[in-house]
Amino acid sequence: MKNLLKLNVIFILSLLVMSQIATAQEKQEEMKAVISNLEKINTTLHHRLDILEKNIDDLMWFQRLGDVAFIDKLYMTGPPLWKEENENAQGAGNPTKFWSYVFIPKNIDASKKYPLIVFPHGGVHADFTTYYSHIVRELMAQGYIVVAAEYRGSTGYGKSHYEKIDYGGLESEDVYASRNYMIENYDIVDKNRVGIIGWSHGGLIALFNIFDHPDAYQVAYAGVPVSDLIARMGYKDQGYRDLYEADYHIGESADDNVEEYRRRSPAWNTHKMKDTPLLIHTNTNDEDVNVLEVEHLIKSLKADDKKFEYKIYQNVPGGHSFNRTDTKVAQEIRVEIYEFLAKYLSPPTPILNVKDLRVASYRF
Repeated sequence: MKNLLKLNVIFILSLLVMSQIATAQEKQEEMKAVISNLEKINTTLHHRLDILEKNIDDLMWFQRLGDVAFIDKLYMTGPPLWKEENENAQGAGNPTKFWSYVFIPKNIDASKKYPLIVFPHGGVHADFTTYYSHIVRELMAQGYIVVAAEYRGSTGYGKSHYEKIDYGGLESEDVYASRNYMIENYDIVDKNRVGIIGWSHGGLIALFNIFDHPDAYQVAYAGVPVSDLIARMGYKDQGYRDLYEADYHIGESADDNVEEYRRRSPAWNTHKMKDTPLLIHTNTNDEDVNVLEVEHLIKSLKADDKKFEYKIYQNVPGGHSFNRTDTKVAQEIRVEIYEFLAKYLSPPTPILNVKDLRVASYRF
């Protein structure tokens, strides 16, 4: 009888434990579902806020530069996606559509031709914002026409465009397509005076453009360029790596597929460079693109016996943005950049000193 009672007690306790486990599992599944739904809502909200911010920034461009530039935003196409979720789906293989900003100096003579600056923005997922308005104003003062592509992966255009990202891949071809669009559609653009400039991720795109299309550009500038994604995956945290390992992007870590990250890194592709004049700047206290990446790029270019110019600045205030700020030092460095570009593009009114730059920026 005692043994039977013990068995009954054990059986009842077992049922209670199993019931509690089942309840805990159900609650855990419910919690996972709630978290998943919240993440979807957060993602949707994030993209809607990006779209709102982009619309506001579009208005700000006119407010900040409307006095010196004709401003437009054009819809164009680049290559198809580098990988399709369903290769047999309707529309699979179609060209990728994206917007590009165009800035034309208001004082142009329509009977003449002007040099073109191709200006890709930086950021893993970012866009061409009024952060660059002072630099575009300085370019307008010199008589350059500017095109700035919102290439695949840029923010402000919804989830679909965001997830088309192809860092170090076909985004570079979108930027090249924006260059070709300008030459094909604007008689005032001189196809023999085209330069490309970019900072950070934009610097990487500038490098790949002259590596893959050397005859398309007469000069290039790469400021603090992302140069080695393999090294970058090593010194950044997992949250940063997740941007590349996402299913819609590379989908693998550098450890899983080091060759794919190598393919997307300028420092591992310097052998492709020909004779496009190139200027590279970096800064030893850069908090984003560690100077070691750019040093690797410089060493690779030297090892491949390439001709180029570079300068490694020592702890200039501003770190990653050191020559994009409005400090006197930054202005002096931008004058160096403009002098380098002018040697090959011959703008109508080049900026040759800080005084010229300040006049262009209305800082007399």
